[in-house]
Amino acid sequence: MAASVVRTVGSNLGKNLREIRLHLCQTSEASQGVRNFIEQHYVTLKKANPEFPFLIRECSGVKAKLWARYDFGKERSVPLDNMNADQVLKALEAAVNAKP
Repeated sequence: MAASVVRTVGSNLGKNLREIRLHLCQTSEASQGVRNFIEQHYVTLKKANPEFPFLIRECSGVKAKLWARYDFGKERSVPLDNMNADQVLKALEAAVNAKP
């Protein structure tokens, strides 16, 4: 199930989006789901879109958040604290399918 969602999300990344950034803490429990998401799905997403900027930003003590940048510099963020990897995937899918 998750693999098919990752492929679907991966194939749609460049349509509305210009950049995805994941902010997370390297050690906090609240960012564990984001770290798991990166371990499980990052390679698949990058293989589907090798030129798309999918950025991972780690900083001690930062709250986990997904930032999506659309055309004309418009940005949206989604808090990811205390989510598991599947919930992070659903948040990414919502950002990909959102209208800027």
